[in-house]
Amino acid sequence: MGNSTTISWPAVDGAAEYNIYREEAGYFGFIGVASGTSFNDQNYKADTTDTPREDWNPFANDNNPGVVAFHQQRMVLAATPGTPQAFYMSRTGDFESFRKSRPVQDDDPVEYLIASGSIDSVTWIASFGDLLVGTSGSEYKASGGEGSAITPQKVSITAQSYWGSAGLAPIIIGNSVLHVQRHGSRVRDLFYSLEKDGYAGNDLSILAPHLFEGHTIKQWAYQQTPGSTIWCVRDDGLLLAFTYMKEHDIWGWSRHITDGKVLSVAAVADDGGDTLVMVVRRIIDGQPRHFLERLAPVWADSQPIAEAYFVDCGLSIRASAPTREVAGLEHLEGCTLAVLADGSPVEGCVVREGRIELPYAATLVQAGLPYESVLSPLPVESDLNSGTTLTQSRAYGACTLRLYRSVGGQYGPSRAELYDLPFMPERWSEAVQPYSGDLACAPCGGWDNQASIWLVQQRPLPFRILALTLDITFA
Repeated sequence: MGNSTTISWPAVDGAAEYNIYREEAGYFGFIGVASGTSFNDQNYKADTTDTPREDWNPFANDNNPGVVAFHQQRMVLAATPGTPQAFYMSRTGDFESFRKSRPVQDDDPVEYLIASGSIDSVTWIASFGDLLVGTSGSEYKASGGEGSAITPQKVSITAQSYWGSAGLAPIIIGNSVLHVQRHGSRVRDLFYSLEKDGYAGNDLSILAPHLFEGHTIKQWAYQQTPGSTIWCVRDDGLLLAFTYMKEHDIWGWSRHITDGKVLSVAAVADDGGDTLVMVVRRIIDGQPRHFLERLAPVWADSQPIAEAYFVDCGLSIRASAPTREVAGLEHLEGCTLAVLADGSPVEGCVVREGRIELPYAATLVQAGLPYESVLSPLPVESDLNSGTTLTQSRAYGACTLRLYRSVGGQYGPSRAELYDLPFMPERWSEAVQPYSGDLACAPCGGWDNQASIWLVQQRPLPFRILALTLDITFA
C-alpha cells in the first residue's frame, strides 16, 4: 500500500520484542522494534551502522582459554590451545557476548594475534591503564593508540621487555605490576618510566638468590595491610615473605619455616586489614593431616603480654577460672608445644588425649607448635684509609639493640653459641613485661673475616628490633 509494507512472522518462545532490519547496499540495517509479531514498514531508512549481530565463538571445539582479565568494560580471554599467543576481548559492556556486526563497530569483540619470532603462549593479562600482556617470551603493552580505547580496528601493541613470564597471575601494588619470570625462580616488577616512555622493571630477587636456587614459586598472595607483604609458596612447601614498598624504595625477603609444608595461600579482606589464609600439610602423631590456618593479627601496642600470640597451628584458650589443665588440643596430639600461660613461657608440654598439664594455674593460654625467629646480618664491610675491609679479620665488641615491646631473646657469635638477653620480671611469680629501649650485649666469638652476630627468639614471645649498632674492630 503506497510506500509501506507490513510483514509478519511466527512468535518465538520467550521473546519480549523483535528488532527489524532491512537490506540496503548489501547490509541489513536497523529500521525499528516490534513488540508483537508484525511490523508496518513506512519506508524507514535503514541504519546500516546498526546491523544484526553474527554469532562468533572462538572457543568452540574445546578451544578453551587459560587466562582471563577485564579491561575497559570488556572481558579479555587468552591462551587457548589453538592459538596460545592470541587474546580475545568481548563486546563492550557485555562480557559473555562475542557476536560481531557487519560492518565492524567500535564495541564489537576484538581478536589479536601477537606476532613475534616464536610462539610464546600468553601467561597473564593485567588491566593497568594500558592492557599489559605477559607471554612466555616477552611483556607487551596493548592500547588503542593516542590514549584512546581498544577497538577491533584500533589495536597498538608494543613489547616492553623480553624476560618472559611464568603462569602465575600478576599482582598489582600501587603503580607497579609484579610477575614471576619465565622459569618461576625470579620475581620482577613493571612500572611506567618517564625516561623510557614505557614500562621498565627490576629483578626483585637479585639480593636473595639463595632462596630460589633449584626452586620455583608455585603460588602467591598479596597482603596489603599490615606491611604490604607478598606471601609466596615455594615448590618444596617453604613459605617466603616479600615486603614491597616501591614509594620508599624498600623491598626484602624472609623465610617462614614451620613444622610442615605450606600448599596454598590466599589473602582475604577483613575489617581491620587483609588476613592471610593458608593450607598446611603437617605430620601429627605419625599421620599426615591438612590444616586450614590463618595468620594471627599483629600484636597491638594496647595488648598486654598475656595476649601475645607467637605459635603455629595453635589456639588461644581463655578459662573462666585459673586452671592447670588445658583441653581442646586434639589436632596436635603427641606434639611438644610452645606455651605462653598468663604471659610467661612454659616448656615441656606434650599433648596427651587432647590436653596439656601446666606447672601452675593460668587463665589465658596460647598453645601451639614452636618456631624460631632468627636474624643474622651480613658481615659489615667498609673502605678505610688503609683500604677495604674485605677478607680482613674482625671482632665484635659492644653491640646495642634498640628494642620495641620485646621480651626475651638470645644473642651470640653463631647459631650454636647463644646467650640469653637479661630480662627479669619486676616481681617474682609475675610475667616479664615488654621492654622498649636500648640493650647492650657483647657477642664475643673471636677474630674471623666472616664474623657476625646472631639474634634468636626461641620462645613464644615478641622480639622486635628497630636498630642494631655494632662496635667492630678490624685486624
